[in-house]
Amino acid sequence: MAETQQSNTESQPKGAGKPQKERSWIRMAIFGVLLGVGVVWGGMRLIRSFSYVETDNAQITGNIYPVIPRVPGKVVEVLAEDNQTVKKGDILVRIDTSDYQIRRDMAEAQLLRARAAVSAAQAEIVAAGATQRKLGADLRRSRNLQQQDVISRAELDAATAGATASSAQHAAAGDNYKAALAQAKLAEAELKNAELQLSWATITAPADGKISKKSVQPGQQVAPGQQLIAIVGSGDLWVVANFKETQLEHMRPGQKVIVRVDAFPGKEIDGHVDSISAGTGAQFTLLPPDNASGNFVKVTQRVPVKIVFDKKPELPLAAGMNVIVEVKVK
Repeated sequence: MAETQQSNTESQPKGAGKPQKERSWIRMAIFGVLLGVGVVWGGMRLIRSFSYVETDNAQITGNIYPVIPRVPGKVVEVLAEDNQTVKKGDILVRIDTSDYQIRRDMAEAQLLRARAAVSAAQAEIVAAGATQRKLGADLRRSRNLQQQDVISRAELDAATAGATASSAQHAAAGDNYKAALAQAKLAEAELKNAELQLSWATITAPADGKISKKSVQPGQQVAPGQQLIAIVGSGDLWVVANFKETQLEHMRPGQKVIVRVDAFPGKEIDGHVDSISAGTGAQFTLLPPDNASGNFVKVTQRVPVKIVFDKKPELPLAAGMNVIVEVKVK
């Protein structure tokens, strides 16, 4: 038995345990490196946690402009396409203008009639004024003649009555002229209103941006207040980050912010805190919590913080994208 063990020992080559020791040292070295990296990384994160506050409860937000008709009618043409970039004033939708053109033509005819009435009233004033001046002169002559007993008292009374009637007619003509002017102004207003409604039948983009939601097709009957298209403003995107209330102790407007977009890993965008909301997000829900009723459960609230970019990002950002933000508070 001893001879067998001795022969096995002798059969093993010299240095057979050396690779095992080398592998053990390599594993220890790798473990040491990883441990060192972990300690350094953890230390950096710990130090960073004292200077930055972070949240992933944040999204890119932008101004969304609704495209809403101001007059009812049948859609005859839709010039907008999904995800199309548009400029302010670009024509998006056309509504049938037949009824509105007829109303405008009727308003124009009414205005012409009103202006003709004004001209007639002016002529009436001129005629009444001439008659008034003539009968007034006749009355003065009649008085002189009556004092000289050339005419009778009855003839003087007739001249007086004629002069008085002419004065009343002149005043009435003036009133008719004022009424005709009022009707003309009303007709002008009705024409402007008809032209305005006709112009509203052509719906244009309210701002520069990209069409993100289109729910209108030719042949559709639309009504005022009905949203047809939504346009996301192209030049005014920002971030709304919902920080815990416990993270706001040292946060102030103007502080530097680093924004990382989930859609573009490894990319960072510089920004700064623009403003902090005056209320928590829960206060603006449909049914805000009422802690005075029922059993009270304390829950950490989140406060919206508006963050704007220092310059327009080159990345193709879209409203609603998720982001991670870090605010340098110290």
